Amino acid sequence: MSELKKISTKEAFPSKCLYDQAIAVGPQLYVSGQIPGDKNGNLVEGSIAEKTKACCANIDAILKEAGADVTRVVKVVVFLDDMANFAEMNAEYEKYFAHKPARSCVAVKQLPKGVPVEIECIAYVGMASPRL
Repeated sequence: MSELKKISTKEAFPSKCLYDQAIAVGPQLYVSGQIPGDKNGNLVEGSIAEKTKACCANIDAILKEAGADVTRVVKVVVFLDDMANFAEMNAEYEKYFAHKPARSCVAVKQLPKGVPVEIECIAYVGMASPRL
């Protein structure tokens, strides 16, 4: 089995829990669920679109730290606390993931810190990443 490599960047919402922002193993990068927060550890206020944008910006920063970008994402899971937010979330989401990776979107009762959206993904970094 390939070595596990922890990926962390100060350009994304800091992980203060018992998990890493991402783990690389072989040609794959597993990005932990990103909630709408900024790199200073503050939760983002505003619309579901603004919160989705923050989640995607965190993912983007983590991918860049690994030497990749969003075009390498092959699978995304979106968690929403209310499916009434689906259309607004989706409108912002598609700005980042125009290549349409495989995706699941599920409604959950509650998310960490009371946020309405969380997004995680898997990217294929393969030989594209000199940092891994």
